[in-house]
Amino acid sequence: MRTMRPQNWTADGDWPGTVHTENRATVLAELGSVLFASLPRRDQRRKGVEYVQGLLGVKGRKSIRNISSLFGGESAEQSLHHFISGSTWDWAPVRRALARHMEEISPTRAHVLRPLVIPKAGDSSVGVDRRFCALRGQIMNAQQAVGVWAVSDESSTPVNWRLHLPDAWLEDEMRRRQASIPDTALPETLDQCAVEAYIGITKGWGLPTRPVVMDAREADLARTVRRLSAAGAPMLLRIGPGERLTVTDPGLPRIRPGLTAYQIMTVARPLRHPVIQQASGRSDASRTGLAACVRVEMPAGPGSARRPAREMVLLGIGESGGRWPAELWLSDIAGAHPAQLLRLARLTRQVDRDYAQIAEEVGISDFSGRSFSGWHRHATLASAAHAVEVLSGTAGSTLVATHDQEARATA
Repeated sequence: MRTMRPQNWTADGDWPGTVHTENRATVLAELGSVLFASLPRRDQRRKGVEYVQGLLGVKGRKSIRNISSLFGGESAEQSLHHFISGSTWDWAPVRRALARHMEEISPTRAHVLRPLVIPKAGDSSVGVDRRFCALRGQIMNAQQAVGVWAVSDESSTPVNWRLHLPDAWLEDEMRRRQASIPDTALPETLDQCAVEAYIGITKGWGLPTRPVVMDAREADLARTVRRLSAAGAPMLLRIGPGERLTVTDPGLPRIRPGLTAYQIMTVARPLRHPVIQQASGRSDASRTGLAACVRVEMPAGPGSARRPAREMVLLGIGESGGRWPAELWLSDIAGAHPAQLLRLARLTRQVDRDYAQIAEEVGISDFSGRSFSGWHRHATLASAAHAVEVLSGTAGSTLVATHDQEARATA
């Protein structure tokens, strides 16, 4: 495939102000030939590469106008705008190819489901609504999406996205028509959106089954567990302290059923063991945390009397000298050592770091437009740009705990 060179590359082939450019260009050429093989026309495949180059090379906001300035101005802008918002190419095969490529290069340890909140000034962008943003602690005008991140020993990369569409968009026929929202888009909660984003990668993508890691503190926990279980996904879910569970662990004295997760883990304080863990970042020293696992059952719930209660493991995490428990997680991964579960839980921090250092820098939040398809195509190509940064060594990440540290963790 011919790789186009933006007009403001330097004579040496560099994007201004960057390093590792030759390696990046090589990675993009190889990755582009894999990702865009499903696009039927040569000009579409060329524009796909150009758009990713623009996401990597343009300064500031990664708008179509700014990207097109690297390739020829107004005519290029119209062409790229059509390619993103008006064309018919399917983004799903591109995402599938990206997921498979990353799996081949660096096998995935887990899939982390991470929410994405995109603040917006107006109300014309597809899916925008007044939403509460927990990170900012305020109600704001924003889009809401969920990314499925493939996390390996070396990196994390988003491989699928699902845009949450509020009822105000789904029930407004004019909005649906103007944004070209498909008839298959139906009302769903944010936690349903997250689970469906994961289920999307299980349908014919040919990926091995990996644990799903998700912050489910605001989710309908029973429904989330049922849906992930039906998809055959081992899971590790962060839960709120008020979730009610029944202890089945022989290591604890008999206590009444229906205690909250916080109460259970308070009783389980004597079961805590030190676990070696590594803080975020390559240079940070290892430290010792505390973890305890308790076997529990989830209530069967109304209408499910014929189904047996589901046995799972409640994981408590804390720091030496700190409050206990600091975090609560629920898992169905049978026989997992607390250090293994802790390591999986900490992958959420790795994804948060890679989102801030890579995904935001390549413009994952920068699409402006009403088009539902346009948002998904931009998110797909921003994920490709993220992968280029990871594979070229321009940016990277580390695991929060190494295999050696896991082996050294005390039982």
